[in-house]
Parts: sequence; structure tokens; C-alpha cells
Amino acid sequence: MTKYKSDPEAIDGLAKAYQVLSKEIGKVIIGQEETVKAVIISLFANGHSLLVGVPGLAKTLLVSTISEVLDLEFKRIQFTPDLMPTDISGSEILGDDRKFKFVEGPLFSNIVLADEINRTPPKTQAALLEAMQERSVTVNGVRHILPKPFFVLATQNPIEQEGTYPLPEAQLDRFMFNIKLDYPSYEEELEVVRGTTMNKKVELTNVLTAEEILFYQELIRKVPISDNVLEYAVGLATKTRPGTERATTSVNNYISWGAGPRASQYLVLGAKCHAAVHGKYSPDIEDVQAVANYVLRHRIVRNYKAEAEGMTEEKIIETLF
Repeated sequence: MTKYKSDPEAIDGLAKAYQVLSKEIGKVIIGQEETVKAVIISLFANGHSLLVGVPGLAKTLLVSTISEVLDLEFKRIQFTPDLMPTDISGSEILGDDRKFKFVEGPLFSNIVLADEINRTPPKTQAALLEAMQERSVTVNGVRHILPKPFFVLATQNPIEQEGTYPLPEAQLDRFMFNIKLDYPSYEEELEVVRGTTMNKKVELTNVLTAEEILFYQELIRKVPISDNVLEYAVGLATKTRPGTERATTSVNNYISWGAGPRASQYLVLGAKCHAAVHGKYSPDIEDVQAVANYVLRHRIVRNYKAEAEGMTEEKIIETLF
């Protein structure tokens, strides 16, 4: 990637690519602009995302469309109670030459959709989370490196929690963003139904290659950030910790556990990326606030008082701004 003479020029290129990307995805995904933006930001920031929404909100279609537009290999894993770690990471089999050879599992892909991650036992969840953290899998003591870029999009259904294995807070912390999907508006649903009940075919164009995505992931890390914005991002994360000197009244009243240092890192990376896709060369406080809900909502644990008074994670986060 030598087509850019400077980093500002490369950020202009990223902002243009983002516009084209959104337009292409919009051919298939009606509405959901904020969701699409959040997924793309987490991809360019080299983080993973958790999509939370009821069935039928096009979570799978969104991920497959993004992978097609980005010219990346995509695999979907349906998580079930009988899924074993080797089913996703791969296993060794005895070949015709009487030697064991490693057969790659579906994790060996650029974009992995982990559908209904809370329906599989902790052992299999842990195998996925090791891959997310280490960008590799270990089978029979041998480490196998996953392809680059590697991006996990996990989905969770917020209803029908019977017989599920909810992700513990420590594992939720591995996800950069928690993205909530809402029902479409009446007009959007009309458009969805009109488009999906006819024989209209949509042709998608590849916008970015794997090499370009890796280049932009490096570029995001190089985006400068001023001290006051950095301090604001870290301050936002530290305010969520009840019983500490920086905790706000609402945090002490409604939160039993706050966000760790990983939240500060992701707030900064997310803000850098949010600024870059909008053509800004450095993030400001508004960029931190734009990604705060995605970064913090799954890293704070509400207490009984918050649930009783209807204080959602979003309402508590808003009090921190």
C-alpha cells in the first residue's frame, strides 16, 4: 500500500472507502446505519463485536454482506449445546500416509459469525475467546496462526434465555463493541418486505481487499490524539467504578462492577476510528462519546436498585458525559 504520500491523505482515502462501503451495504441492509457504522469501526480498529438482537433483524445477512463487500472469506458457526472446541478450531486426523495432519476448522477465516454464542457450553466459548485474544488456536499442544485480518462477530438473542450459557463478564470484556439491534421503522420494514418478496437480485462490488484493511488497521493506531481527549476517554472508564474517588453518584447508586482498563483502550481506538471514517485527522470528545455506549454497556454490571428503577446501562453512561 504505497498509493498514499502521507497519513492525512490515507485518512481521506479511508473516509472515502467508508462512504462507498456504507453505500454498497445499504443496497442489501435497509436502515441500521448506526449498526453498520459500529461494525465497520470495530473492524478497522481490529476489534471483535457482539451483536444483540431478537431473531429476524438480519444479523447474519449483515455480516455476510460486509464480508462480500470487503472481499474477505466468511464462515458462519451455529453454536449449539453439543458443539465441541475441535468442531470450531479443527482437529488432527490420520492420513493415508499413516501420519496425523491438521484439518482446519471454521475459525480459519477472515470474518467468523458466531451465531448465538450463549447457546454453547463454556468449554467451546473459551476456544472461541482464545482465538479472539491470541489470533491463534492450539490443538494437541501445537499452535496454529489464524489468517489476517481476523474478525469475530458473535450474536446473542436477548430472549429465550432458558438452557443458555451466558458469557461471564471476563469473556464479554474481549469484545470491543456490544451493538444492540432494534426493530426497523415502519417505512424501513415496508422497504425490506418489498425488496425481499420480489425476484430482484442485488450485485455487490468489492470495495476493499484484505491487504487494504490491514493497512487501515495500522493507520488507525497512528492517528494522533490530544491529551485532553485521551484524559476524557480514560476518565469516562474510571468513572464507572463504584467506590472509587472518581465514581459519580449514579455509578455508586446503580453499578456493582465497573469497566476495566481495556475499556479505556477501546474508547481511544474507537474514537480514533470514528474520527477517521468521518475525515477528521484527530478525534475529539464527541468521537469518544459516539462510541461510549458500544464500549461500556457490556462492561458495567447494574445492581438490583438499577433494575428496580429502570436505569438502563445507556442511561447510566449518559450521566457520565
